[in-house]
Amino acid sequence: MLQNVPYIIIPCLLLLIGGILTIYFKVKENFKSAILHFAAGVVFAVVGVEILPSVVKIHQPIQIIIGFTAGIILMFIVKVFAEKIERKEKNNIATNYPKAMITAIAIDVCIDGLLIGVGFSIGTKQGILLSVALGLEFLSLGLSVGASFSNKNISKKIILKTTIGLALLFLISAIIGTSIMPYFPENLKEVILSFGVAALLFLVTEELLNEAHEVEDEKIWMTATFFLGFLIFLILSVVS
Repeated sequence: MLQNVPYIIIPCLLLLIGGILTIYFKVKENFKSAILHFAAGVVFAVVGVEILPSVVKIHQPIQIIIGFTAGIILMFIVKVFAEKIERKEKNNIATNYPKAMITAIAIDVCIDGLLIGVGFSIGTKQGILLSVALGLEFLSLGLSVGASFSNKNISKKIILKTTIGLALLFLISAIIGTSIMPYFPENLKEVILSFGVAALLFLVTEELLNEAHEVEDEKIWMTATFFLGFLIFLILSVVS
């Protein structure tokens, strides 16, 4: 587990960089959209090239169905919960700090941390690629959180504290995930891998791409970064 810690730190650092950038610079929506598209392409490549072959190789359809279904159900529950508390927050003008939004993000961050364990359970290369892929997602997350806080005139100090807190939360959950994954019985690994596939596909389709398409004047080059991210990580998987 200790040898994987440097790679686990990558998403933490990129999350902090995203938050810090919004403190000192006005990040353009076009740039954020491009990062989101690129991150979606990278995660999609890691799932398709590195994780899915491991799932198919075990040949256990029942475990695949159980794990995949569980992953989708959990992610939909998180999505519904996030939307519910977001609606409550909009009606509550007593506080400027978006506690509900941060709570929903924190849950997502914990799940992503546990998924790192899934990557490293397949192999070191897969874990590293997934760490980089999630790191790009976290860069866009840091940009989103920082921009949202800046729009609410929340202080730079609180922006920094929040991003540090989310980074530490990811680090803890990722360490837990990589620590406990080797102790799972072999017959459960197929379920866990299938769960990871579902969660990562949900991340691509319902979070990264949805947010990327929120830009009013979306350019073709922004969409092209999705395919660029996919191609780069496809080549990395082939040559490494």
